This record gives sequence, structure tokens and C-alpha cells, in this order.
Amino acid sequence: MNDMVFDLVVSWANTAGSVNTTDEIIQWIEEKNTTTKVNIEKIGLDECIPWYYDSDVGYITNPARSFFSISGFQAVLNGVVQLEQPILLQNEIGYLGIICKKINGVLNFLMQAKIEPGNVNKVQLSPTIQATRSNFTQKHGGKKPPYLEYFLNASLYTIIVDQIQSEQSARFYKKRNRNIIILVDDEVEVYTSHMWMTLGQIKELMRHDNIVNMDTRTVLSCIPYCVTTLSADLRESLRPYFSDSALYESIFGEDEEYLFPTIYQYINNYKMFSDNETKLVPLHSLSSWKMEEDQIICESGYSFKVIYSDIEIEGREVVHWKQPLFEAVGHATFGLIMCDVDGIRKFLVHATPEAGCFDKLELGPSVQLEPDFFMDGADLVIDLFFRYRHDPSKVLCDVMLSEEGGRFYCEQNHNVLMQLDYDLVKDHPEGYFLVDYKTLNKLVQINNCLNIQLRNLLSLLVI
Repeated sequence: MNDMVFDLVVSWANTAGSVNTTDEIIQWIEEKNTTTKVNIEKIGLDECIPWYYDSDVGYITNPARSFFSISGFQAVLNGVVQLEQPILLQNEIGYLGIICKKINGVLNFLMQAKIEPGNVNKVQLSPTIQATRSNFTQKHGGKKPPYLEYFLNASLYTIIVDQIQSEQSARFYKKRNRNIIILVDDEVEVYTSHMWMTLGQIKELMRHDNIVNMDTRTVLSCIPYCVTTLSADLRESLRPYFSDSALYESIFGEDEEYLFPTIYQYINNYKMFSDNETKLVPLHSLSSWKMEEDQIICESGYSFKVIYSDIEIEGREVVHWKQPLFEAVGHATFGLIMCDVDGIRKFLVHATPEAGCFDKLELGPSVQLEPDFFMDGADLVIDLFFRYRHDPSKVLCDVMLSEEGGRFYCEQNHNVLMQLDYDLVKDHPEGYFLVDYKTLNKLVQINNCLNIQLRNLLSLLVI
């Protein structure tokens, strides 16, 4: 594993590429966007065959009960409904898998140019394989996705990551996917839909709006840099690859504040003593939502609505189908505040409960705000974030990134990395924790500890 950490850092630092240049990757994406036929039309539920509203259970579903369903959801406190909304039910666990291989002395990742129906710009860089269980068991009657056999037989290869991680818990009910990276030595056939690139190239492309998709970002955020003890010599050999010394110390420095008990004490208290109850209910029982012919919409305003789509995308396992999608109403804001303490980068994270969270709450970013957020609910951290939101000396990254295009229609959100002075954040409110990268990297190796918004923001870090 020590050699693997070295190879991963070298690939992270390599933004020029060892197989394909970044310009060639961008040209490849542009060509796919130009030549691939895509047509998405909004339709009514009665046209969205085979999907229908099953009034007996109150779900939107299909006859095979495959892929996903849409139910009503309510959060209740002391018998009073605090929140209600439609929510996606997708119990099956799918693959988000990346093949990597050392080529020309540098670790390269085999990425896919994939079009999802909800993507704002057609093609985005996706993992080698991105498939639900219904996809790869061919319940839709289509072809098996390329490279599936590598992941079904992952034990034959070196496994770098294999984690089951949560997805957007404000939209999905307890949804998780398998994030996996395998290292291969043998020759890999490269289809025209795929291309090799270094970790540094992928991270550079993440700084461009809507080029690297959510599934790639979550998988790469799970790479384990800190789960093994490195020798002093190896740690020092990594230092020259970092232009950001505080980030290097945060990942590989010898000192580490042991915050696991403090973090878990807060999280476990919430899980044990919170009186919030959640339940699935029929869609027609949501008093503030209206089921119309072509949408399900909140009468008082909400961050999304449900629509129905007729979809045609050339080159997929199935090229024509119909399905419901969640359409965003506005843009959310996800922000990760950082500061340097004694030369070590620290990250301000927040224990965040969400509607469909697998186990009530996970660690999220400093700021995680839906578009319908009102500032009168702001705390010290949110106030700080918006005070410096447009200060170029504080904002290190500000990029629009898409959410999962297979279920969400044109949802793109602000992802912001912000660096502030320690004195501004040291007296943070309860439920926030100031931790180094090493702590977060160890926690992400445990299922359902870091939420997808935090994982996506961590994936943006450059060295």
C-alpha cells in the first residue's frame, strides 16, 4: 500500500498527462457533445409508460418494481409534520467503479464520456462503469455495460477503494452505491467511450463547470491516503509533489489530533436521543404538494419538483426510454471552509441531518444550503461564509457542478472552497468540527460517515 500511496500522489500532481493531454480530453468531450444524438422532452405521467401512479401504495413506480420508485416522505416531531416531500426509493446498490493502471510510469484512470438524461451539457466525465443493479442485470433488456466483468471479479485485482457510500439524502431515501477503484496490470481494451487520464487531470477538469460528474467525484474522494503508516523517508519523498505545504501536513504530517471520540459522541447522541421520526407516506397524502398531469409541485415553493421525461440518447445500453426526474428549482450552495493551524490545513465540517439519511445524519461541509434557504436561519458559520463569499482573496474555488443526472434534471450547484483565518472560526457552534484531512480520509473509509456534498468538495483539492 505504501507504493500505492506514492503512485497516487504522483498521479495527483501530474496535470499534463502521460497518455492523453488535457486538450485532447476536452476535444474528445466536445466531439461527443457535437456528434451524439440526445433528445429529452417533458411529458405527462399518462405518457410516461411503463411508469404509473399506484394508488394502492401511493408510489410512482413501474410494473417490474425495478430501478426506483417515488414515495411521499414526512418528518414528524411530537406528532407535528415538520417536513414533507416526494422522495426517491432505490434500495438496490449499484456500481460506481474506476479501473486504473500504471501507464508510462504514471497511474492513469479509465474514465467514461457519459450522457445522463438530466445532464445540463450532455457529456460529463464518469467512472469506468456507472450502473445500477437493474442496469447490469439487464432488467431493462439492454446490453451489459462495458468493463462489468472487472468489477464482478474485483478480487482478482488490487483493490484501492471499496466502500458503500450514501448519495443525496435530501432527494433519496437511504440510497447508497458501491464506490470502487481497482488497479489492473493486464491490457485493457479502450472503447471510444473511454479515455485514460491522470488523477491530476481529472481534478483540473473538476475546476471547470459541469465537466466531471458527481459519481466520479465521490469515488475519487474515497482514495485512502492515510490508512497505513508511512515511513519517514517515504513521507519526505512525497513532500516535493505538494506546492501546498499545509495540505501536505494535513495529509501526511506526524501529528494528528484524535477527534474520533468527540465526533462520534456528538453523532451518537443525536442518533440516540433525537425525537424526530420519519416515515414513508402515499404521495397523495402530502398536503402541501399538488399532483398535476405533468408534474408534482409544492404549492408553497420548494427546492425541486417531479417531472416526467421522454428520453433518447445515442450509444447507451438502452437508447430510448421514459422516466420521472427530479427537477431542481434554483441552485444550492455547498461550501467548505478551511484554515491553517500551526501549518496544518484544517477543515470545518458540520454534522448534518437530512430527510433520507441512511442513519439520521452524516458529516457534511461547513455550509450546505438548498436554494430556498432563508438567511434568518443562519448561524455564525453561514454568516461568515456569506461575508466572504465573493472575496477573491478567500475563495480558492467556486465552480458549478452537476448532481446525479440519472435521476435529477439539470441540477447544478455552487461548490465553494474558502480559506479563512483560524481566529474567525475557532469559536464555531456546536455540531461543527475543525479537523485535518487525515481524520476525514480515515472516516471516509467507513460507510456513511461523510455525506456526498462533503466528499465532492474534498475531491476538488489540488496539491
